[in-house]
Amino acid sequence: MKAVGSRARIVFAGVSNFYAEVERRADDKLVGQPILVGGDPGKKGKVQSASRQAQDVGVSVGMTMLEAAELCPDAIVRPTRMDLYREVSSVLVRCLRENLQKLELGSLGEVYSSLPVRAHDVSSWAEEVVRLTWSEVGLPLQLGIAPSKMLARLAAEESGEQGIGWVEAPDVAAFLGPLSLSRLPRVGVKTASRLAEMGARTVGQILQLDTKVVEQELGNHGLAILEMAAGRDRSVIRATRFPKTISRKETLSLPSRDRSPLDACLARLSTALEGSLARHGLKTSRLALRVGLVDETRLTRSETLTVAIGSRFDLERAVQSLLDRCEVSLVTEVRSLGVVAAGLVAISGEKDAQLDLFEA
Repeated sequence: MKAVGSRARIVFAGVSNFYAEVERRADDKLVGQPILVGGDPGKKGKVQSASRQAQDVGVSVGMTMLEAAELCPDAIVRPTRMDLYREVSSVLVRCLRENLQKLELGSLGEVYSSLPVRAHDVSSWAEEVVRLTWSEVGLPLQLGIAPSKMLARLAAEESGEQGIGWVEAPDVAAFLGPLSLSRLPRVGVKTASRLAEMGARTVGQILQLDTKVVEQELGNHGLAILEMAAGRDRSVIRATRFPKTISRKETLSLPSRDRSPLDACLARLSTALEGSLARHGLKTSRLALRVGLVDETRLTRSETLTVAIGSRFDLERAVQSLLDRCEVSLVTEVRSLGVVAAGLVAISGEKDAQLDLFEA
């Protein structure tokens, strides 16, 4: 049994290289292969995610796909599929809510929470969360437990694939000391370079610098970095029961101002949105329609509903009404359509109203 001190109660749970892992999950042939996810190489697209195998040969997020392909010529390239990643992230969050009731959602594929009071045998509890995530979602979860959000994330990152990392308050200095300064939040390439010129490349080394010198060189930013290097992180868990919004977007294969292809697109978006709402156990009480035009302008129409809805039928009817208000036949051709569901509420037992959806 792992004994966790009273201060080590913050949990970070996340899937490293999330986009690449989702692509691997979608195609068994990618298991064990280097994967690159990003924009069109011909348009100077950049790497948005890379598997561990690709990173091992020097690929990093943010470099161009062409540069990454030169470093890792055997890599399997996949275009970015945000709708898929959002869907899988929703499945992951729903799974994690079974063991972490109050979640703060981070980027796709990651959450923060507090260690449940019922988790007396923390080792067994953590191992079970990692096991369930793999068996039910098919993704390798990393779990970190520490006195703060920053430390919990770093502990998870240091734990390895499907690992569990622990940092107790007395061990913070020893844990942080050897880490590169670039591992701290808000320490980018330029800041890390300036600190290296000052003689600090690791967290332990920056703590040896004179505070006044760091402040003189980097101002308040430098003081904030010193705070983090000392393990002080004042950010708190901002738990939410469910997402603030859920959105879906589709780019048309051919731009159009005719209602037939636009209504067909809205039907597909409504079906996708219905599935996402159902997976979260939610309905929406406010909808927004975003219409992207070929001239790069965008129309937005929104409406507050008199009753919360979640069925494809109601969603489709509502967004078609919003499209009517755009008068697309009088404007340039439509390139994309997006639907945003807000005002999300948990599903209750009352019967859904089918008429008079909009407020007068």
